Amino acid sequence: MLARFARVFRMIPFIALAMLFIGCGSGGSGTSGTSQSSSGSTSSSGSSTSSSSSSSSGANAPRIADCQIFPDDNFWNTAIDDPAQYPVHPNSAAYISSIGAGTRLHPDFGTEWEGSDIGIPFDVIPANQPLVPITFDYYDECDMGSSSCNPGNDPTIGCYPIPANPSIEGGSDQHILLLQQGTCILYEIFAAEKDSGGHWFGGSGAIWHLDQNEVRPDGWTSADASGLAILPGLVRYDEVFGSGEINHAFRITLSTIRNGYVWPATHSDGRGGDDARYPLMGQRLRLKEGYEISGFSAPTQKILRAMKKYGVVVADTGSDMFVTGQHHDGWTSEKLEVLIEELNNVHADAFEAIDITKMIPSH
Repeated sequence: MLARFARVFRMIPFIALAMLFIGCGSGGSGTSGTSQSSSGSTSSSGSSTSSSSSSSSGANAPRIADCQIFPDDNFWNTAIDDPAQYPVHPNSAAYISSIGAGTRLHPDFGTEWEGSDIGIPFDVIPANQPLVPITFDYYDECDMGSSSCNPGNDPTIGCYPIPANPSIEGGSDQHILLLQQGTCILYEIFAAEKDSGGHWFGGSGAIWHLDQNEVRPDGWTSADASGLAILPGLVRYDEVFGSGEINHAFRITLSTIRNGYVWPATHSDGRGGDDARYPLMGQRLRLKEGYEISGFSAPTQKILRAMKKYGVVVADTGSDMFVTGQHHDGWTSEKLEVLIEELNNVHADAFEAIDITKMIPSH
């Protein structure tokens, strides 16, 4: 019982001092906020769970384990470097000021920090991975999956293909990300925990079919406070140090976000209230085209080129300008030292908020 109370307590919105170093986010907790257009005006709500983008897509959408990570024209995979299509947001200067013009970009990934794992891991699981029951706190905003492991039809229990010893994010958020081969279905869980009897509990959970442009019902959380998927926005080790470019946007956290969200986000924890100086959950930022990157190392340049072409997405509450990446043993101290030093030299005023109205399906 104490463990269950401890997990629920972790979902209460707060910003811990440790976030200055680790950048832990808030996961799926908090109020849902209000849906707004990219320019900040209120938009109509709805409960549809799929949509398609009408804008031009990026080439070579990312793949993991023979699964394309959402369609080419998905929000995460759509280039936003054309200012004619995606102009600077009218509130851009206020947003950057609220973050702090001199706030440094920081990589929130690696192997470990002060004895704790950092970054968000993910597991690739087989198509025949058995389903197991998991009890959710926010079950009314969760994807529950099949009912085959829940014969009593308990409304709080979902069925997820969780292996015996999954990778779990360190820190308070304790995300589990599971990419199922063959089906190309992504299962994401916030605040995952297994009790001594082997039963799983979670704060919230979302199931994503990666061949579709899915958007959660208005007001729903996911495994992230924004209602977005997590895996598509991670800085992945194999992309940074492999061949080719990175062809998707990245997930970032900010300490104060307005109580509202912009498509395709569907939820906000609202710590900035209704103050229009603060960005909405789901706001896209773009590294300015004129920002000079030639003096950085090749891996850092690759990350920054992606930030110019695809941008970063405000997806959770945490430390300001922390870009989320994969937990991976390949992030050696030598590699991380260079990335930290170089990315820390990129400040928030090198970015601009953009208006993605033309990307929204109804526009």
